[in-house]
Amino acid sequence: MTALIDDVRCEALFVSHLQRSQEPTAEVIRAEVLATVDRLGEAGCAELVAQEFGEHPDCAIGRMRWARTAVRFAFAA
Repeated sequence: MTALIDDVRCEALFVSHLQRSQEPTAEVIRAEVLATVDRLGEAGCAELVAQEFGEHPDCAIGRMRWARTAVRFAFAA
């Protein structure tokens, strides 16, 4: 179950407006993830991730790496 939750969080951060260059805090990341899931829903986040990987695979890989690292940092138990 935790892996699925982490996947949704990563997808939400990936499609959010938050940028790595902003050097967001854990609190900002958590808030952005929750707001993005509320706005788009889980399926909407997944759809946009797929679209970005289809249209911009070169950029999407780096952004997803950042999203995974940031989610681990922000939601560490």
